[in-house]
Amino acid sequence: MTVPKTRAKLVEVARQLFARKGIDSTTMNDIAIASKKGRRTLYTYFKSKEQIYMAVVESELEMLSATLEGVAHKSLSPCDKVMQLITAHLDMIKMLVYRNGTLRASFFRDIWKVEAVRKHFDLSEVALLREVLQEGKEEGVFHIDNVEITADILHYCIKGMEVPYIRGQIGGDLDDSTGWKYVTNIIYGALGCKD
Repeated sequence: MTVPKTRAKLVEVARQLFARKGIDSTTMNDIAIASKKGRRTLYTYFKSKEQIYMAVVESELEMLSATLEGVAHKSLSPCDKVMQLITAHLDMIKMLVYRNGTLRASFFRDIWKVEAVRKHFDLSEVALLREVLQEGKEEGVFHIDNVEITADILHYCIKGMEVPYIRGQIGGDLDDSTGWKYVTNIIYGALGCKD
């Protein structure tokens, strides 16, 4: 098995164990045994359980990033792209957190560690938002003065919705279509969307 494949396997085995048993209850030895690679191989790639946990988070963010990249390059109107980027981001974050079971508690508890790992992801998401906003501005669909500032603000608004969205605290008494109608109205209004 090549180095990238071995590392990827160790990360996936660790993710599954963290999801099932929790981070605190999973040992490096558990990961070594479950991966059938041995402790020496595990420690060649990761010096600590925290390091492999951060690799798990990074791996999950790479999956999210690939999804957003696909949305940004669809043949859609800029307005539809922005809304699909928002929904894809929130739905993927929610899915990743829930798919990882007991990792969910660590995600919320260790949010600052997660933030450190997601810096690269955040930068790539802002770049995608800028690309879509610029496209919309050039097409005359968005009426915004500064694409860069607007993309930054939009990014932080989306991030700010993550935890309440995961916990079901946004419009809990509204059905999905009504809730998203409000979000769409706010976003389209802020962008001056004429779509």
